[in-house]
Amino acid sequence: AGWLPFYYGWVIVANTVAVSFSTRTVMAVATLSVFVVPMTEQLGWSRGLFSGAVSLGGLCAVVVTPFVGRWIDRYGSGTLIAVSSLLTGACAIGLSVVSVPWAFYSLYVPGRMVFAGPLELSIPTAVSNWFIRRRPLGLAVEAVSKGSGLAVMPLAVQLIIGEWGWRSAWVTMGLLTLAIGVLPPLIFMSRRPEDMGLVADPHPKSANIEGQDTGEHTTEIPVVEPGFTLSQALRTRGFWLIAIFAAATSMVQAGVSLHQVAHYISRGLPGALAALTAGTYAFSQVPAGIIWAWLSRRAPVRVLLACAACVAGCGAAATATSSTLTWAVVASVILGLGIGGLHLLIRLAWAEYYGRQNLGSIRGLGLSFQVGGQALGPVVAGFMFDATSSYQLPLMVFTVAAFSAGAVVLAAVPPISPEPASN
Repeated sequence: AGWLPFYYGWVIVANTVAVSFSTRTVMAVATLSVFVVPMTEQLGWSRGLFSGAVSLGGLCAVVVTPFVGRWIDRYGSGTLIAVSSLLTGACAIGLSVVSVPWAFYSLYVPGRMVFAGPLELSIPTAVSNWFIRRRPLGLAVEAVSKGSGLAVMPLAVQLIIGEWGWRSAWVTMGLLTLAIGVLPPLIFMSRRPEDMGLVADPHPKSANIEGQDTGEHTTEIPVVEPGFTLSQALRTRGFWLIAIFAAATSMVQAGVSLHQVAHYISRGLPGALAALTAGTYAFSQVPAGIIWAWLSRRAPVRVLLACAACVAGCGAAATATSSTLTWAVVASVILGLGIGGLHLLIRLAWAEYYGRQNLGSIRGLGLSFQVGGQALGPVVAGFMFDATSSYQLPLMVFTVAAFSAGAVVLAAVPPISPEPASN
């Protein structure tokens, strides 16, 4: 990789961008939200039954994620991402032929488990392992691609459903995933720059290991980062507060985004216009990644986490009160700006607080809390809707949860590293 005119970390980012745009959009709740009405109406399922697959997949991810984190620390993300893409594509194609609940669960649950666990952990960890100084930028680029994919996919799926039906939409997404997400990560991804004889996130004039004779005058400025083990991280207050915060805000994110389209349809919007709100919500996460990454160099990450949670809470409250397309779009923009910030900042907080050495293991355990929240949100909203025939109650519950989480995370001050590592 030394012959490249740029840092190889950007090859890692390019791979994560491709996977985020394709594989990660397939089992996302923003995409599944477009399937809620056509599948439940044609197959005669309740919203609670449909939502339960999201929650069960999330619970399965809670179990596997800590083990996945250890794998990433030892072997890297490339193989894991490729296998995850293969499984996701196969499950999506299989979903095109389901007609009974057990078949839907047997295919969507493993696909959702891969989305919520291995993919959610491996993609940002891969970026964080290659960047220190420019970590916010690397994570922002990946977040922009994910937001773009989530903006495009629901609209594309809605068009396919309108022309050829929901079964064709599942097949299309599955084939896209298999084409983009399998081979490139296997070929191009590496665990850390040190494995390739490179310096982590070098300054522009030095991409080689310090002391190596390159024939040029270079100045390598060491980058000091924390060096926590998993057991040391568990003894810090910040770990538990960030984990609780991630669980609460992920409940809001998953609960609102899955039922967003169905909520607006119940308020009188046509299906195509309701799907537009899902695309608007996802597209708003694109500038959100850039904005919050810029702010991360100007304010403590815990303060930004609190702000992003409050923005998301405002978005949930606006969703509950919106009944026209104009206000639905406004609510979707607010929600997307908040959730986009949370996606970026939670990942950044884990890496900046605890370092790269055991990031997979530390974030893997923390992600179990986050995935648990994602599992809880959709089923809470689904069963509350079945009981009240309205999404007002769950949306207000999500609003309170977001603001409460924002208040809690302010106490998550950065821990003092017991073993600082110099790179």
